[in-house]
Amino acid sequence: MSHNHNHGHGHGHGHSHSHAPANFGFAFGFGIILNTIFIIVEVVYGILGDSLALLADAGHNVSDVLGLVIAWIAVYLGKKAPSERRTYGFKRSSILSALFNAVFLLVAIGAIAWEAIQRFSTPQPVAGKTVIIVAFIGILINTLTALLFMSGRKHDLNIRGAFMHMAADALVSLGVVVAGFVLLWTGWQWLDPLVSLVISIVILFGTWGLLKESINLSLDAVPEGIDIVKIKGYLSNLPTIQEVHDLHVWGMSTTEAALTVHLIRSEIEDNDELLQKLTKELHDQFGIEHATIQIEKGTFNCSLQPESTI
Repeated sequence: MSHNHNHGHGHGHGHSHSHAPANFGFAFGFGIILNTIFIIVEVVYGILGDSLALLADAGHNVSDVLGLVIAWIAVYLGKKAPSERRTYGFKRSSILSALFNAVFLLVAIGAIAWEAIQRFSTPQPVAGKTVIIVAFIGILINTLTALLFMSGRKHDLNIRGAFMHMAADALVSLGVVVAGFVLLWTGWQWLDPLVSLVISIVILFGTWGLLKESINLSLDAVPEGIDIVKIKGYLSNLPTIQEVHDLHVWGMSTTEAALTVHLIRSEIEDNDELLQKLTKELHDQFGIEHATIQIEKGTFNCSLQPESTI
Protein backbone atom coordinates (compact mmCIF):
# COMPACT_ATOMS: atom_id res chain seq x y z
CA MET A 1 0.00 0.00 0.00
CA SER A 2 1.50 3.32 -1.01
CA HIS A 3 0.85 6.89 0.06
CA ASN A 4 1.76 10.10 -1.64
CA HIS A 5 3.34 12.20 1.14
CA ASN A 6 4.46 15.39 -0.49
CA HIS A 7 4.70 18.22 2.01
CA GLY A 8 5.36 21.89 1.74
CA HIS A 9 6.29 23.98 4.75
CA GLY A 10 6.29 27.70 4.98
CA HIS A 11 6.35 30.47 7.49
CA GLY A 12 6.37 34.18 7.19
CA HIS A 13 5.52 37.59 8.53
CA GLY A 14 3.24 40.08 6.82
CA HIS A 15 4.76 43.49 6.39
CA SER A 16 1.97 45.76 5.24
CA HIS A 17 1.38 46.94 8.78
CA SER A 18 2.93 46.14 12.12
CA HIS A 19 1.48 44.77 15.33
CA ALA A 20 4.71 45.39 17.23
CA PRO A 21 4.29 47.28 20.50
CA ALA A 22 4.45 51.04 20.17
CA ASN A 23 7.17 52.94 21.98
CA PHE A 24 5.74 54.21 25.27
CA GLY A 25 9.15 54.88 26.80
CA PHE A 26 8.33 58.53 27.52
CA ALA A 27 5.01 57.59 29.14
CA PHE A 28 6.66 55.01 31.39
CA GLY A 29 9.56 57.30 32.34
CA PHE A 30 7.26 60.26 32.96
CA GLY A 31 4.83 58.20 35.05
CA ILE A 32 7.55 56.58 37.14
CA ILE A 33 9.34 59.88 37.90
CA LEU A 34 6.14 61.82 38.72
CA ASN A 35 4.73 59.05 40.92
CA THR A 36 8.04 58.65 42.75
CA ILE A 37 8.06 62.39 43.53
CA PHE A 38 4.43 62.13 44.65
CA ILE A 39 5.32 59.26 47.01
CA ILE A 40 8.03 61.40 48.63
CA VAL A 41 5.54 64.29 49.04
CA GLU A 42 2.98 61.94 50.65
CA VAL A 43 5.54 60.52 53.06
CA VAL A 44 6.76 63.98 54.08
CA TYR A 45 3.25 65.39 54.64
CA GLY A 46 2.12 62.14 56.22
CA ILE A 47 4.87 62.39 58.83
CA LEU A 48 4.47 66.14 59.38
CA GLY A 49 0.67 65.92 59.57
CA ASP A 50 0.64 62.62 61.48
CA SER A 51 -1.65 61.20 58.77
CA LEU A 52 -1.76 57.41 58.55
CA ALA A 53 -3.97 57.72 55.45
CA LEU A 54 -1.29 59.57 53.51
CA LEU A 55 1.41 57.11 54.57
CA ALA A 56 -0.81 54.17 53.57
CA ASP A 57 -1.51 55.76 50.18
CA ALA A 58 2.22 56.32 49.70
CA GLY A 59 2.72 52.61 50.24
CA HIS A 60 0.02 51.87 47.66
CA ASN A 61 1.69 54.21 45.17
CA VAL A 62 4.94 52.27 45.56
CA SER A 63 3.06 49.30 44.05
CA ASP A 64 1.97 51.55 41.16
CA VAL A 65 5.55 52.52 40.40
CA LEU A 66 6.56 48.86 40.60
CA GLY A 67 3.75 47.97 38.18
CA LEU A 68 4.93 50.62 35.70
CA VAL A 69 8.54 49.44 35.99
CA ILE A 70 7.54 45.82 35.30
CA ALA A 71 5.39 46.83 32.31
CA TRP A 72 8.25 48.94 30.92
CA ILE A 73 10.73 46.08 31.36
CA ALA A 74 8.30 43.78 29.52
CA VAL A 75 8.15 46.21 26.57
CA TYR A 76 11.97 46.30 26.47
CA LEU A 77 12.30 42.52 26.72
CA GLY A 78 9.70 42.04 23.99
CA LYS A 79 11.99 43.81 21.52
CA LYS A 80 15.01 41.60 22.21
CA ALA A 81 16.03 39.31 19.37
CA PRO A 82 15.27 35.56 19.58
CA SER A 83 18.07 33.19 20.56
CA GLU A 84 18.76 29.47 20.29
CA ARG A 85 17.41 29.06 23.81
CA ARG A 86 14.40 31.37 23.42
CA THR A 87 13.27 31.08 19.82
CA TYR A 88 10.45 33.59 20.33
CA GLY A 89 12.65 35.91 22.38
CA PHE A 90 11.00 37.41 25.48
CA LYS A 91 7.73 38.39 23.80
CA ARG A 92 5.62 36.52 26.35
CA SER A 93 6.97 38.74 29.14
CA SER A 94 4.32 41.32 28.17
CA ILE A 95 1.61 38.73 28.94
CA LEU A 96 3.15 38.00 32.34
CA SER A 97 3.36 41.74 33.03
CA ALA A 98 -0.33 42.24 32.20
CA LEU A 99 -1.22 39.32 34.47
CA PHE A 100 0.94 40.75 37.26
CA ASN A 101 -0.71 44.17 36.97
CA ALA A 102 -4.20 42.62 37.03
CA VAL A 103 -3.39 40.63 40.18
CA PHE A 104 -1.77 43.70 41.76
CA LEU A 105 -4.91 45.76 41.09
CA LEU A 106 -7.14 43.08 42.60
CA VAL A 107 -4.98 42.93 45.74
CA ALA A 108 -5.04 46.73 46.01
CA ILE A 109 -8.82 47.05 45.70
CA GLY A 110 -9.23 44.13 48.11
CA ALA A 111 -7.19 46.03 50.68
CA ILE A 112 -9.19 49.22 50.06
CA ALA A 113 -12.51 47.37 50.37
CA TRP A 114 -11.41 45.59 53.57
CA GLU A 115 -10.32 48.87 55.16
CA ALA A 116 -13.63 50.48 54.14
CA ILE A 117 -15.67 47.66 55.71
CA GLN A 118 -13.64 47.96 58.92
CA ARG A 119 -14.34 51.70 59.06
CA PHE A 120 -18.11 51.19 58.96
CA SER A 121 -17.95 49.54 62.40
CA THR A 122 -15.12 51.68 63.77
CA PRO A 123 -15.19 55.10 62.04
CA GLN A 124 -11.84 56.85 61.76
CA PRO A 125 -11.59 60.65 61.71
CA VAL A 126 -10.61 61.66 58.21
CA ALA A 127 -7.72 64.10 57.97
CA GLY A 128 -8.75 67.49 56.64
CA LYS A 129 -7.50 69.87 54.03
CA THR A 130 -3.97 68.43 53.72
CA VAL A 131 -5.29 65.05 52.57
CA ILE A 132 -7.67 66.71 50.10
CA ILE A 133 -4.86 68.82 48.60
CA VAL A 134 -2.49 65.86 48.27
CA ALA A 135 -5.28 63.69 46.80
CA PHE A 136 -6.02 66.43 44.26
CA ILE A 137 -2.35 66.41 43.21
CA GLY A 138 -2.70 62.64 42.87
CA ILE A 139 -5.65 63.10 40.49
CA LEU A 140 -3.58 65.36 38.24
CA ILE A 141 -0.51 63.11 38.19
CA ASN A 142 -2.35 59.82 37.67
CA THR A 143 -4.79 61.23 35.09
CA LEU A 144 -1.95 62.76 33.09
CA THR A 145 0.01 59.49 33.20
CA ALA A 146 -3.07 57.45 32.25
CA LEU A 147 -3.71 59.72 29.25
CA LEU A 148 -0.21 58.97 27.95
CA PHE A 149 -1.12 55.27 27.79
CA MET A 150 -4.65 55.75 26.47
CA SER A 151 -3.80 55.35 22.77
CA GLY A 152 -2.27 51.90 23.33
CA ARG A 153 -4.81 50.41 25.73
CA LYS A 154 -7.01 48.84 23.02
CA HIS A 155 -4.20 47.12 21.13
CA ASP A 156 -1.77 46.02 23.85
CA LEU A 157 -2.86 44.25 27.03
CA ASN A 158 0.37 45.20 28.79
CA ILE A 159 -0.21 48.91 28.06
CA ARG A 160 -3.85 48.49 29.15
CA GLY A 161 -2.60 47.18 32.51
CA ALA A 162 -0.44 50.29 32.97
CA PHE A 163 -3.33 52.53 31.90
CA MET A 164 -5.77 50.89 34.30
CA HIS A 165 -3.32 51.15 37.18
CA MET A 166 -3.05 54.91 36.70
CA ALA A 167 -6.76 55.41 35.95
CA ALA A 168 -7.73 53.43 39.05
CA ASP A 169 -5.47 55.57 41.22
CA ALA A 170 -6.91 58.74 39.75
CA LEU A 171 -10.39 57.44 40.55
CA VAL A 172 -9.42 56.61 44.13
CA SER A 173 -7.92 60.08 44.60
CA LEU A 174 -11.07 61.66 43.14
CA GLY A 175 -13.14 59.72 45.66
CA VAL A 176 -10.94 61.01 48.49
CA VAL A 177 -11.38 64.63 47.33
CA VAL A 178 -15.16 64.40 46.89
CA ALA A 179 -15.69 62.52 50.15
CA GLY A 180 -13.36 64.95 51.95
CA PHE A 181 -15.26 68.04 50.87
CA VAL A 182 -18.67 66.54 51.63
CA LEU A 183 -17.44 65.23 54.98
CA LEU A 184 -16.03 68.61 56.00
CA TRP A 185 -19.39 70.17 55.13
CA THR A 186 -21.72 67.53 56.64
CA GLY A 187 -19.63 65.57 59.13
CA TRP A 188 -20.84 62.24 57.67
CA GLN A 189 -18.09 59.87 58.76
CA TRP A 190 -19.68 56.92 56.91
CA LEU A 191 -19.27 58.65 53.53
CA ASP A 192 -15.53 57.97 53.27
CA PRO A 193 -15.78 54.12 53.50
CA LEU A 194 -18.88 54.12 51.27
CA VAL A 195 -17.09 56.01 48.50
CA SER A 196 -14.11 53.66 48.88
CA LEU A 197 -16.37 50.60 48.43
CA VAL A 198 -18.09 52.04 45.36
CA ILE A 199 -14.73 52.87 43.76
CA SER A 200 -13.44 49.37 44.56
CA ILE A 201 -16.42 47.81 42.78
CA VAL A 202 -15.92 50.05 39.73
CA ILE A 203 -12.22 49.13 39.52
CA LEU A 204 -13.08 45.43 40.00
CA PHE A 205 -15.30 45.42 36.91
CA GLY A 206 -12.57 47.10 34.87
CA THR A 207 -9.83 44.81 36.16
CA TRP A 208 -11.78 41.58 35.59
CA GLY A 209 -11.45 41.82 31.80
CA LEU A 210 -7.72 42.50 32.09
CA LEU A 211 -7.27 39.50 34.39
CA LYS A 212 -9.36 37.18 32.21
CA GLU A 213 -7.59 38.09 28.98
CA SER A 214 -4.08 37.90 30.48
CA ILE A 215 -4.83 34.45 31.94
CA ASN A 216 -6.22 33.30 28.58
CA LEU A 217 -3.13 34.52 26.73
CA SER A 218 -0.83 32.85 29.27
CA LEU A 219 -2.70 29.58 28.57
CA ASP A 220 -2.29 29.99 24.77
CA ALA A 221 -5.93 30.82 24.10
CA VAL A 222 -6.89 32.53 20.84
CA PRO A 223 -6.30 36.28 21.40
CA GLU A 224 -9.26 38.64 21.65
CA GLY A 225 -10.30 40.03 18.28
CA ILE A 226 -9.16 37.00 16.26
CA ASP A 227 -11.92 34.72 14.93
CA ILE A 228 -10.44 31.26 14.36
CA VAL A 229 -13.67 30.04 12.70
CA LYS A 230 -13.37 32.76 10.07
CA ILE A 231 -9.71 31.87 9.54
CA LYS A 232 -10.62 28.23 8.93
CA GLY A 233 -13.41 29.30 6.57
CA TYR A 234 -11.00 31.51 4.63
CA LEU A 235 -8.45 28.69 4.30
CA SER A 236 -11.07 26.06 3.41
CA ASN A 237 -12.46 28.19 0.56
CA LEU A 238 -9.12 28.62 -1.18
CA PRO A 239 -8.78 26.87 -4.58
CA THR A 240 -7.26 23.34 -4.44
CA ILE A 241 -7.63 23.15 -0.63
CA GLN A 242 -9.28 19.84 0.25
CA GLU A 243 -8.91 19.88 4.03
CA VAL A 244 -7.77 22.14 6.86
CA HIS A 245 -6.63 20.58 10.12
CA ASP A 246 -4.35 21.10 13.14
CA LEU A 247 -5.18 24.82 13.14
CA HIS A 248 -3.83 26.60 16.20
CA VAL A 249 -3.71 30.33 17.01
CA TRP A 250 -2.14 31.80 20.15
CA GLY A 251 -0.56 35.00 21.43
CA MET A 252 3.23 35.26 21.29
CA SER A 253 2.88 38.54 23.18
CA THR A 254 0.16 41.05 24.03
CA THR A 255 0.41 42.47 20.49
CA GLU A 256 1.46 39.58 18.24
CA ALA A 257 -0.39 36.37 17.32
CA ALA A 258 1.03 33.18 15.83
CA LEU A 259 -0.66 30.48 13.74
CA THR A 260 0.15 26.93 12.69
CA VAL A 261 -1.97 24.91 10.26
CA HIS A 262 -1.85 21.86 8.00
CA LEU A 263 -3.46 22.15 4.56
CA ILE A 264 -4.24 19.25 2.19
CA ARG A 265 -4.19 20.31 -1.47
CA SER A 266 -5.09 18.59 -4.71
CA GLU A 267 -2.18 20.32 -6.46
CA ILE A 268 1.10 21.44 -4.92
CA GLU A 269 3.06 22.85 -7.86
CA ASP A 270 2.42 26.47 -6.86
CA ASN A 271 3.15 26.04 -3.13
CA ASP A 272 5.57 28.98 -2.96
CA GLU A 273 3.07 31.40 -4.48
CA LEU A 274 0.30 30.13 -2.17
CA LEU A 275 2.47 30.44 0.93
CA GLN A 276 3.39 34.00 0.03
CA LYS A 277 -0.28 34.87 -0.51
CA LEU A 278 -1.37 33.17 2.75
CA THR A 279 1.18 34.79 5.05
CA LYS A 280 0.30 38.23 3.69
CA GLU A 281 -3.48 37.79 3.81
CA LEU A 282 -3.48 36.09 7.23
CA HIS A 283 -1.56 39.12 8.50
CA ASP A 284 -3.63 41.77 6.75
CA GLN A 285 -7.09 40.26 7.31
CA PHE A 286 -6.72 38.48 10.64
CA GLY A 287 -3.75 40.07 12.42
CA ILE A 288 -1.51 36.97 12.34
CA GLU A 289 2.06 38.15 12.75
CA HIS A 290 3.78 34.76 12.47
CA ALA A 291 2.26 31.98 10.32
CA THR A 292 3.67 28.47 9.94
CA ILE A 293 1.90 26.47 7.25
CA GLN A 294 2.38 22.81 6.32
CA ILE A 295 1.01 21.75 2.94
CA GLU A 296 0.28 18.09 2.22
CA LYS A 297 -0.84 16.09 -0.81
CA GLY A 298 -2.59 12.80 -0.15
CA THR A 299 -3.52 11.24 3.18
CA PHE A 300 -1.17 11.71 6.09
CA ASN A 301 -1.90 11.42 9.81
CA CYS A 302 0.12 14.23 11.38
CA SER A 303 -0.96 13.54 14.96
CA LEU A 304 0.96 11.12 17.14
CA GLN A 305 -2.10 10.83 19.37
CA PRO A 306 -5.78 11.72 19.01
CA GLU A 307 -6.48 15.38 19.64
CA SER A 308 -9.36 17.79 19.25
CA THR A 309 -8.53 20.79 17.10
CA ILE A 310 -10.59 23.09 14.97
